Amino acid sequence: MSALATSVALAFVIIGILLLITEAVSPGTFLVVPGTVLLILGAIGLIYPPLLLSWWAPLIAGVVMIPTTILTIKFYQKLGEPIPPTTTVSSSLIGRTGTVTVKVVPGTLRGKVRVSNDTWSATSESDIEAGAKVKVVGSEGVHIKVAPLEEEVN
Repeated sequence: MSALATSVALAFVIIGILLLITEAVSPGTFLVVPGTVLLILGAIGLIYPPLLLSWWAPLIAGVVMIPTTILTIKFYQKLGEPIPPTTTVSSSLIGRTGTVTVKVVPGTLRGKVRVSNDTWSATSESDIEAGAKVKVVGSEGVHIKVAPLEEEVN
């Protein structure tokens, strides 16, 4: 019985180490918790083999697992602080250039202009055909006001 317990303990230690190495190579997979539990259970089993095959083993695993889980989650939260999503507001586009994708007609917001990677509803003081290069000259809420680049040069 002692040889079986020692073999199981050694297997726990090896599997625990492999899980921790896997977590180190590929962080975020949460293999730290089972790896730590197996490593500690294996170490206890190597020191006192009969304990590993008794009813104490699941209790020890639970006692080790709860704080390990909490500490792992806290560690990963600190490691990867969430970054708020960046959004573009129309007023930040003033002065930038874009390309008309849908004809811009004065008095309507049916026109579409692509500025960088975003497409915006647009209006202007004159008709601007699709494909024309434009400059953002103003913003109105979530829409932009554009002018043909040729007008800006003159």
